[in-house]
Amino acid sequence: MNQILRPFLLEGRVALVTGASSGFGRHFAPVLAHAGAKVVLAARRTDLIEQEARRIRDDGGEALAVTMDVTDSASIAAALDEIEAQFGLVTLVVNNAGITIPKMLVDLTDDDWTGVVDTNLNGVAYVTREAARRMIEAGRGGSVVNIASILAHRVQKSLTNYAATKAAVVQFTKTAALELAQYDIRVNALCPGYFQTELNGQWFKTDEGQALIQRIPQRRTGELHELNGPLLLLASDAGSLMTGASIIVDGGHVLSSL
Repeated sequence: MNQILRPFLLEGRVALVTGASSGFGRHFAPVLAHAGAKVVLAARRTDLIEQEARRIRDDGGEALAVTMDVTDSASIAAALDEIEAQFGLVTLVVNNAGITIPKMLVDLTDDDWTGVVDTNLNGVAYVTREAARRMIEAGRGGSVVNIASILAHRVQKSLTNYAATKAAVVQFTKTAALELAQYDIRVNALCPGYFQTELNGQWFKTDEGQALIQRIPQRRTGELHELNGPLLLLASDAGSLMTGASIIVDGGHVLSSL
């Protein structure tokens, strides 16, 4: 192993990935496992994440699937109890769980608004709070990586609720980082641009999707593996002096002219 690359490894860490049943979360879990972490996949439905955990184990990694509702503090605490009993203390959290309800502001119901806020913002806060409390009690440091979005920095129609939560996650990241630094707990954010997943792949083939791609300076969407480096930097000792940072990975999209 090249000694320069060794700090990026996660051997001995227990990593929790929320929203691990699809999209970024399903991609991040095996990446962390390949870096040496014991990986816990969390979601409200366990059937899909059980399959993903099995794939990681079949590939030689250590993985566990747990039921967790990130909007429910009791559910979070119960899941962390289960993880500690089987794997040990979680010292790496990837707050990935998120939803979107794309509607114009005037068409959003109260439930549309609060549903997105509960998952995308409250969920990040609740999971970070519970995991940090346990790390502090154990006298252990750790890392929290919050998955935000370039919509924390740019705007797009029909996503007022989503954009507001992602901007809040970036500010939450800074404040939590300030408070938790004394305990050697780092908190950073990853702000992806547009990546093609099973949820949006067909849309990017439409005229509207193609037009959006042309507004990205690199003239393409991201590939999931292009998040591996930034994720491991924030998760591992390679980023040991980084806290409160937000890394944008978007092909230059936030730099494009309005």
